[in-house]
Amino acid sequence: MIIETGKHTFQVELCGGDAARNLEKTLPQEISMSRWGDEFYGTLKEKVDSGADKLGDVFEIGDVALWPAGNALCIFFGPTPASEGTEPRMASPGVLLGRIAGDATVLRDCGRSLKKVRILP
Repeated sequence: MIIETGKHTFQVELCGGDAARNLEKTLPQEISMSRWGDEFYGTLKEKVDSGADKLGDVFEIGDVALWPAGNALCIFFGPTPASEGTEPRMASPGVLLGRIAGDATVLRDCGRSLKKVRILP
């Protein structure tokens, strides 16, 4: 999967779970994203079912996840307000979709929001 923010383009290696396969079926999509600490999140235009995938709230820098409660795509590039250290942590459990191949920390220079994020197969 590819994520284009306008300023950055990321190749995402999907993990192959139910949520990742279900997301792929909805692509391409274009969304806007907001920042919460060192996480960008944005509501997907089509509902993505997380299936039987394991839920968790602690992720790694570079992880891309689905937040089922808000049907949102999340990109982690550092700690969030919910973190208990340097690990990225969601406000409530989500599902790992995959990992950015490269340096996700470059998103720190993108301000408070991303207006046009393209998610491509």
